[in-house]
Amino acid sequence: MSYVKPAELVPTLIDAGVSKIFLSARDTLIRSYMGGAILTLGAAFAVTITVQTGSALIGALLFPVGFIMLYLLGYDLLTGVFVLGSLAWLDKRPGVTMRGVLRNWGLVFLGNFAGAFTVALMMAIVVTYGFDTPPNEVGEAISHIGEGRTVGYAEHGASGMLTLFVRGMLCNWMVSTGVVGAMLAKDVPGKAIAMWMPVMLFFAMAFEHSVVNMFLFPSGLLLGGDFTIMDYLVWNEIPTVLGNLVGGLLFTALPLYATHARTAARRDAEAEAGRAGAEAGRADETLEAPALTPSA
Repeated sequence: MSYVKPAELVPTLIDAGVSKIFLSARDTLIRSYMGGAILTLGAAFAVTITVQTGSALIGALLFPVGFIMLYLLGYDLLTGVFVLGSLAWLDKRPGVTMRGVLRNWGLVFLGNFAGAFTVALMMAIVVTYGFDTPPNEVGEAISHIGEGRTVGYAEHGASGMLTLFVRGMLCNWMVSTGVVGAMLAKDVPGKAIAMWMPVMLFFAMAFEHSVVNMFLFPSGLLLGGDFTIMDYLVWNEIPTVLGNLVGGLLFTALPLYATHARTAARRDAEAEAGRAGAEAGRADETLEAPALTPSA
């Protein structure tokens, strides 16, 4: 399997960020719509497997299928462009402005939400026979997820909001690492493995992903979950988006850029050797100096 070293990887990430910022609104919306739809269909798949097997771990192991598919097809997620757009702006590429970065983020958010909501509506139809019957076991599980991760946080007040925000940070630390993983290899098996590992981790630990939640919570509302649209926005989506942004910047974009794109000056090996020799010489002189004896 091929491997792209980090020093070669970061310029590729920056170039990808530049291309996304200058992409037309039409193509950005199409790619983000499909990205949101495929990712959330993978989430529906993972919930279904969890219900059928009774094992959340198996669901987490299989969830990355959607993530891998969408990135191999060149589609976009909000959590990914948070990092790629920021890298392009940090590198001060010609024509890249904060306005352009924010435009890209806004369009991807809209596209992801539209794609996720489409899957939410279709899955609600599937699990209720077109709203003709109560939700089946999978539908009930989805509606309860929405309740627990909105009003469940609200019950703890500020502590709940802090927990939600930190879970959002941890989530995009892993998800954006998965985005980077898509470029760590040049062959499909290598890309898939590099993406699978961190994405499986975030889903298994129930961290908060803004795009996955664009599916889970509208689905929960459609299936009769005991929470409101405001609960969803205030006690999940908005803090999750902010947490995803901060986590992607602090733990993925900035460290990669600082140490691989703006590497500090290397230490001079010859100067270091000379300095070490001088220090050793001074130490020898100290040891060889005659001891002073007290006068009679």
